Amino acid sequence: MSAQSNESVTQDAAASDRARERERQQQALADRLSHIRHKVMVLSGKGGVGKSTVAVHIARALAEAGRRVGLLDVDVHGPSVPRMLGLEGQGVTLEGETIVPVTAAGLKVISIGFMLPQRDAPVIWRGPMKMNVIRQFLADTAWGDLDFLIIDSPPGTGDEPLSVAQLVEGADGAVIVTTPQEVALADVRKSINFCHQLSLPVLGVVENMSGFACPKCGEVTDLFGTGGGERMAREMGVPFLGRVPIDPAVVRASDAGTSAVGPNAEGPVAEAFETIVGPLLALDGAAQPQDAGDTNPHADEEISTMRIAIPLAAGKLATHFGHCETFALVDVDPASGEIQKTEMADPPAHAPGVLPKWLADQGAEIIIAGGMGSRAQGLFAEQGIQAIVGAPSMPPEDLAAAYVAGTLQAGDNVCDH
Repeated sequence: MSAQSNESVTQDAAASDRARERERQQQALADRLSHIRHKVMVLSGKGGVGKSTVAVHIARALAEAGRRVGLLDVDVHGPSVPRMLGLEGQGVTLEGETIVPVTAAGLKVISIGFMLPQRDAPVIWRGPMKMNVIRQFLADTAWGDLDFLIIDSPPGTGDEPLSVAQLVEGADGAVIVTTPQEVALADVRKSINFCHQLSLPVLGVVENMSGFACPKCGEVTDLFGTGGGERMAREMGVPFLGRVPIDPAVVRASDAGTSAVGPNAEGPVAEAFETIVGPLLALDGAAQPQDAGDTNPHADEEISTMRIAIPLAAGKLATHFGHCETFALVDVDPASGEIQKTEMADPPAHAPGVLPKWLADQGAEIIIAGGMGSRAQGLFAEQGIQAIVGAPSMPPEDLAAAYVAGTLQAGDNVCDH
């Protein structure tokens, strides 16, 4: 055999080894993510908008609601999550080749900040290295069974958010953080378009630093304006989750590694995050709060019923929810996908804000609609109801079953107002 033939055989063997390793890594990633019910990215096209603060408080609010939560900080160059959780100086441990996350405040946490030799040590990596590390954080970390994994990404639409979006197939979507000023909104719009181009659902927009909460009287005063995030969400046809004011207590809490949300937390910031996580909790209709002392969180677990509201006209999905004849309220077992029962309910007279509140009173967690304006989506989000728009005209039970099975094919939103 010639030297050239030997070299060709060696190259083929190396290529085969690389292919097997990629397949092993992909299987390990899929196995790990299969134990995480919901994966949510926190993004912003603009730095300095408080994105990590929002990510940490969303994670803590979900944990306070009894959910099993992991927090992954993929901001390789500026990891701030360890500081905000009072975990600076701590490091991860290894069990074989498995990374054991740091735990704090009911969260399982991973950050490159746990692996730096010094707090001020720079990370000078190119894209492929960052992609490999993020893959390792996802696939080789002992996340266990989680209801939510919150992924805090650096600002912009570069390597880190792109890597997460490509690695986490079937992610529930992204929460987009902005401040009210147009200088921030211009860049944040790029994050929304980034999500659209990658077919990553936008769960909603959070307007951070929306006014200043006086530490003495609690009155909120606009400093940078207000409402810009909501207007942008409306213009771009995505839900608006809520506003978070500037509160000196939050600044002190973040620096001290504590939180503005918790069992005894009060004030406008705590109230804001209670509203913001409502739609995320609605995603998790099947998850039950866990007893911290329960060594087997799945023992004797009862899966709650998910109630899906579907506006009907002539027995099928109405083109626009506000013009429907009646609502089908379909109760589904989210574990088995079995339709338990369907009730018909005549809605009250249509007026802005009426139907979201009425459906919340009926126990609805999801509304599947053909068309719905961005303002209405925001109103449903405020009631903790997730809106699925662009659904095809089908019988209600078929729509509910397809949604639970993950096979519902949503098309264009037929309503743009």
